[in-house]
Amino acid sequence: MPSPRPTIAEINLQALRHNLHQVMRLAGPERAILAVVKADAYGHGAVEISRALKEEGIRFFGVATVEEGIKLREAGIDGSITVLGGVFPEEHSLLLDWNLTPVLYHLPWAQELSRMVQGLGHGIPVQIKVDTGMGRLGLNPDEALKDIPKIAQLPGLNVEGIISHFADADLEDKAFTEGQLKKFQALLDHLSDLGIRIPFRHISNSAAVMSFPPALFNMVRPGIMLYGYMPSDSFPGKVDLQPVLSWNTRIIHLKEVPAGTPLSYGRTFVTRRKSRIATLAVGYADGYSRSLSNRAEVLVNGRRAPVVGRVTMDMTLIDVTDIPEANLGGRATLIGEDKGDRITAWDLARWGNTIAYEVLCGIGRRVPRVYGRGEHGE
Repeated sequence: MPSPRPTIAEINLQALRHNLHQVMRLAGPERAILAVVKADAYGHGAVEISRALKEEGIRFFGVATVEEGIKLREAGIDGSITVLGGVFPEEHSLLLDWNLTPVLYHLPWAQELSRMVQGLGHGIPVQIKVDTGMGRLGLNPDEALKDIPKIAQLPGLNVEGIISHFADADLEDKAFTEGQLKKFQALLDHLSDLGIRIPFRHISNSAAVMSFPPALFNMVRPGIMLYGYMPSDSFPGKVDLQPVLSWNTRIIHLKEVPAGTPLSYGRTFVTRRKSRIATLAVGYADGYSRSLSNRAEVLVNGRRAPVVGRVTMDMTLIDVTDIPEANLGGRATLIGEDKGDRITAWDLARWGNTIAYEVLCGIGRRVPRVYGRGEHGE
């Protein structure tokens, strides 16, 4: 059923499948894929995205929080769900209730989880995170060599994975990435010498999947590439990806104004000529950032119209003086293709001084996601 809202995000599930097959091709059939669907699948809708991926054979999913994992379970996703963002002790009972796999990086918390699990009569899967250079979560390699054997012996905890994360695998210069890989491999070798061989070993994000084959191990964690984007706007790799999301709104008002007319809050734009101004039904409350004010462009009937004046909470102004066919109720494309021209999330990121990840994740909850299998959600 079409959405009655004037502003919608259309999700092309066929493009998602295409991108997944690119991951499969690069990773090879011998490697498992942990599909990263955190942050509501980068703004695409984690439940529907996970269902589509499951239909393609994916059985490992990665989320950031316990709440995200529970949402997938409630929707009937029955594969392995790993909570990548860390879990506090007070959330341990939820892990057990919803069969979620935690990532451990703190021995006392692992011990507390073990004590709780022992009363169940069965073990639970866990993964261990090692910080090889990202500086966020994880045991440093020296701590890992000391603590992982202890965690591996804790009753009720089945260590099924060891994980790390690259800091800048999207760069052409792979020196730091190679250093991280060496630390990770050295740790694995030391653990092997101790008789500890962990089933899944993974460090490769999208950038590494596309450009750093030595780091593929036996599991990979694609995120942004599933949704059709390179990890940076200057990424050197060449992979055939298709953007999954299109974001459209409609013109809710048209007016002609004389030269010298100030527009929107703060009067940051003043017309230099007689102008035709369209008001769009989208604003920063929908995720169309205020940083795009006087910088971004929108597609109307296949032609580019500049954003003029400040983006407001619910509305944005564009100049359609040079697009006479622009009409009340007509579609405006914020992200997507229109008559051969395309605006991408990386375009919005450049205009807004951010990254495509933030653009996609920032599309607000009041923007309905409409799912389909072809162009523009058809």
